[in-house]
Amino acid sequence: MHVFRMAQATAAASAERAAQDREKVTEARDQLAAAIVEAARDGMRQIDIVRVTGYTRERVRQILRAHGVTPD
Repeated sequence: MHVFRMAQATAAASAERAAQDREKVTEARDQLAAAIVEAARDGMRQIDIVRVTGYTRERVRQILRAHGVTPD
């Protein structure tokens, strides 16, 4: 029984760490999206944003549209 409880505790700790890691990923994505929007509003071309971020042009377009940035 002792080994089972240790395994449960380890699994619970792993689940908590995974939740924290998911939160960090979400925060990082939000920060990157904000930087993409700022860059676009400052005049950076989408193709240059694509090159810097590694995102596809479509993904950059989606992020910009979601934040109210439309093509000129």
